[in-house]
Amino acid sequence: MKIAIVGAGKLGLSIADMLIGGDHSVTIIDKDSEVIERFIAPLDVMGVTGNGKEVVLLNDIGIGGYDYLIAVTDRDEKNIVISSIAKRLGVGKVIARIRDPEHLAQREFLQENFNIDHVLNPDLAVAEEINKYLVEKYTLSNGVLYAGMVSMLEFEVGKIPSLVGKTCGEAAKHLGEVVIAAVSRNGKVIIPRKDDSSLIDADDWVYVVGKRDIIEGISKKVFESGRYTDIQKVMIAGGGKAGFYLAKMLEEFGASVKIIDISMKRCQYLSTHLGNVLVLHGDATDPNLLHDENFEDMDAFVSTTGFDEENLLLALMAKKAGIEDVIAKISRDSFGSLIESMGVDMALNPVDITASHVSRLLQGTKVLSSQMIQGQAELIQVAVEDDMALTGRTIASMRIPDGMMIAAIQRRREVIMPDGDTAIEGGDRIVIVSQLTEAFDLEKLLKTKRGLLG
Repeated sequence: MKIAIVGAGKLGLSIADMLIGGDHSVTIIDKDSEVIERFIAPLDVMGVTGNGKEVVLLNDIGIGGYDYLIAVTDRDEKNIVISSIAKRLGVGKVIARIRDPEHLAQREFLQENFNIDHVLNPDLAVAEEINKYLVEKYTLSNGVLYAGMVSMLEFEVGKIPSLVGKTCGEAAKHLGEVVIAAVSRNGKVIIPRKDDSSLIDADDWVYVVGKRDIIEGISKKVFESGRYTDIQKVMIAGGGKAGFYLAKMLEEFGASVKIIDISMKRCQYLSTHLGNVLVLHGDATDPNLLHDENFEDMDAFVSTTGFDEENLLLALMAKKAGIEDVIAKISRDSFGSLIESMGVDMALNPVDITASHVSRLLQGTKVLSSQMIQGQAELIQVAVEDDMALTGRTIASMRIPDGMMIAAIQRRREVIMPDGDTAIEGGDRIVIVSQLTEAFDLEKLLKTKRGLLG
């Protein structure tokens, strides 16, 4: 598949890095020649210095022969115009990053009148994952995700005390014909290996994959009937776009929300556009401000400022204050081990989430369903075709990386819990659990024998 990316920022480079695994032909366009020289050459893609809005430039690279153009510059207006021009010049489909709430409110109008096929909004994606986590935790949910005849269940290990102290393999055998495909521990989602000897803790959350009837049977044991108490009090540090979207969602759900931002201008905007949310002007790292606003009494604390270091500091303060659910937006993968040691309940990287969304769009009908796991991993169901590189191969021969697992196979009316000797056949539906950081290897796994996905 031939793909052009306009904008060589974090998201553009992350998407490019992911796509290389699928053997796509990728071109990156950016106005900064230094960025092109420093970052593009190592990726083994074509770099073009120039303005993606220029018709001459787009014609020079033959945009009409491309399957996709992805516009991810730093401004919504640029992305809208670039996408519209490229579509008129004949590119197959266009994807535009559009982040501002004002633009999102008229999304359908923009897509229809500017011929934009898909819209990316990293801030909204992060807010949706946080909202889903909080709302589902505090309301009744059977925890089951369905993928054809295969299902996945998420639950806290403490619900089945006999699992504590067992390895993932031992715990799976204890539950029946299932696989423990992921473990959430101290804010980090881990995909266990077959030979993993680490022991399950009572505070862990596990994600169990198996036949639908077995999973539903386990669900009845770990989820009580009735309704939990709705989440009551949430504090959000950072009134940027992610904080704004989250506050709006939680407000609509009925939670009492406080949002703190250091910019008076931003606070005025938030006050105007959020109805029943208490907007506080101040520094969220100020202990006196937090104490005055009953920080310790919150059910959940979410840090979505524009600085990773500040989000980590705030998360640590919230954990020390005894707040049950602490969530942080983090943009750098290098902080992963630090987050785990802090015990943050959930850490999300908007770049990883958005790159994953792009991957699903490009894979089209091959991906039958997908579901995020705490914003760090995903469960996807893939329809295996005869020309895919994995068809006819055993799982052991694929050398699947540690952060990924083929958890189950649906072959006609049969569900197979595979091992290394199991071979994939055309027509199978395979269920893959993968960390978002393994996007490159996931693309590589799903490519066709001719090196293309489409």
